[in-house]
Amino acid sequence: MPQDTWFITGISSGFGRALTEQLLAAGHRVAGTVRGPGSAADLAAGYGDRLWVAELDVTDTPRVREVVDGAFAALGRVDVVVNNAGYGLFGAAEELTDDQIDRVLATNLTGSIQVARAALPHLRAQGGGRIIQISSYGGQATNPGASLYHAGKWGIEGFMDALAKEVAPFGIEVTIVEPGGARTEFRFGSLQTATPMPEYDGTPAAMTRGAGDRGRPSLGDPAKMAARIIESASRTPAPLRLVLGSDSHRFLTTALRERLAEIEPQAGTAASTDWTA
Repeated sequence: MPQDTWFITGISSGFGRALTEQLLAAGHRVAGTVRGPGSAADLAAGYGDRLWVAELDVTDTPRVREVVDGAFAALGRVDVVVNNAGYGLFGAAEELTDDQIDRVLATNLTGSIQVARAALPHLRAQGGGRIIQISSYGGQATNPGASLYHAGKWGIEGFMDALAKEVAPFGIEVTIVEPGGARTEFRFGSLQTATPMPEYDGTPAAMTRGAGDRGRPSLGDPAKMAARIIESASRTPAPLRLVLGSDSHRFLTTALRERLAEIEPQAGTAASTDWTA
């Protein structure tokens, strides 16, 4: 794979960190964003001008445009744009606060949309590129107690799926990454949870209350997942969806089969509502 330049949101931890470390070690350039100053200082010290870093909260749309424009101006070309910044929010819909709902959708959905929109004029001008969206198996399958997290992931998958068709004429390709559980700090660092309501004790929605239990490690290896994401960027045509983790594959295939099993038998009743002369 040639030496490329990547733009990645949220490089201080998780997949963003793993991607950045592997890319820099392989000789690529990375423009990365962080929420707080100094959180990528060790990487900057080790890789010098091959790492360009800017502070960014993706819920700040004017700042998103400023940072994306700045990265393209500073580096000349960006081959791959990775929407990685995001976090988990667990709790029954009724348990969540209005602020929690607004914030998670502004980050996981609107923030990713605005990063992609800011990058598109640059990608078109340079004749192509790749957009990689970090989603989750939760963008196709659901669990009780995670309704608002799923809302953001299903929303961004719908956006990216349609965007892939819009930008294909410009040589821009899109990949949606659907990892299963991974041994990052997702469940132990940035994860937010609702204040439990006793009415939901013992119900399916309460299953997410133990998400932060370190005694239940996730199955996926983030380093291996990052390597698969990097490898996918050199594949043409780009895979629209990249499933990572046996748990993700299991959840996704089960959910899709169940959906088809419910929809396919309705062909007759669906057609019965068509307009007839």
